[in-house]
Amino acid sequence: MAAALSAIGVDSVAPARQAVGLEGLAIAFALGGGGVYRAVEQIDLSVSDGEFVAIVGPTGCGKSTLLNAAAGLLKPAEGRVSIYGGPLAGLNRRAGYLFQQDALMPWKTALQNVAVALEPQGVPSGEAQERARAWLAKVGLSAFADRYPHMLSGGQRKRVALAQMLIRNPEILLMDEPFGPLDAQTRQIMGNLLLDLWAADRKAVMFVTHDLEEAIALSDRVVVMSAGPAARIVGDYRVPLARPRDIADIRLDKVFHEIQREIWATLKVEVQKAYAQGEGRA
Repeated sequence: MAAALSAIGVDSVAPARQAVGLEGLAIAFALGGGGVYRAVEQIDLSVSDGEFVAIVGPTGCGKSTLLNAAAGLLKPAEGRVSIYGGPLAGLNRRAGYLFQQDALMPWKTALQNVAVALEPQGVPSGEAQERARAWLAKVGLSAFADRYPHMLSGGQRKRVALAQMLIRNPEILLMDEPFGPLDAQTRQIMGNLLLDLWAADRKAVMFVTHDLEEAIALSDRVVVMSAGPAARIVGDYRVPLARPRDIADIRLDKVFHEIQREIWATLKVEVQKAYAQGEGRA
């Protein structure tokens, strides 16, 4: 198994084109009273074009902070963020962002919620609605185009949000616990749907999750972050599972369980550190 995984510090061959580069990255937040909280520091992470990278770590370790830096929502205190080789200045308009919580407009139908994503591009209304219908079909919601968010299940709302992000054809997908609120069965369905859509054009993905099994089942690499503050990357593991994958089936694979044990050995230490820090602050 040691040969199957590329742990941090081990050289491996990577695709030449880098989609996201975090180099010597540190993010800090001002505290009341003049103090500073360093959320992450000394982060070096490269995500290649077409690569699916999952990020795991204890609660509060800065996983979402890395996504926000890649999105251009946070300015580094140190280091740099590069997108396809160029420095990121302002919002990352080459990326789509899918949040954990629904961001759908309650006064718009599913069709309108998807079509509205094309407004900033100046797409005419008729064309936007036509393209939105096509995307609703791709996520299995053709029959629900005229329903409002409150009329949809949690999984259906997440499908609308996924279509809303993908209709813009972003080159990079930033996904922050997107399936977290869903039940286990719906998470599997959404995971398989995401893999099917991703396989069509292999965009670069940064996927944050607390679920190690989900991370392994979806990704090409699993990155493990340390407990905060000043969280760092403490593990970077390649996932040698063949594609295409079915999430339910792949979890029965012997190799899957070997990978899970190896990564959990690193992650467990950091989870215990974070838990001990929480008790100390109680």
